[in-house]
Amino acid sequence: MLDRVLIIDDEIHLTEVLAIRLRALGFDVDTATSGILGIERATGDPQPDVIILDVRMPEIDGFEVNARLKADPRTSGIPVIFLSANVQDTARQAALSAGAFAYLKKPYDAIDVIKHIRDASAAA
Repeated sequence: MLDRVLIIDDEIHLTEVLAIRLRALGFDVDTATSGILGIERATGDPQPDVIILDVRMPEIDGFEVNARLKADPRTSGIPVIFLSANVQDTARQAALSAGAFAYLKKPYDAIDVIKHIRDASAAA
């Protein structure tokens, strides 16, 4: 089965670099540059197997995106991996308490991100 990953992040350069790397490894990748667009893509067809989510975004932040995804029966079971420049432990704890699969920091280690995606996909 091909793992479908949705990256929701307003940093277009970072998103494209990560998407290229994941596609080279055989992942099916979709991207969204805002929380609203990310929610639309997550609830569309086909749905992602794993979501990579930034915290700081315009319109609504990653915590609100995660809350909306977890409240929707269509997306509540999709593992969410936060990938953020917010290094405060309170942000990490808030994400994990809200049901996130993992909280990774930017700049990220690509091998670590890929490992977490695979682990999240296997756990789903």
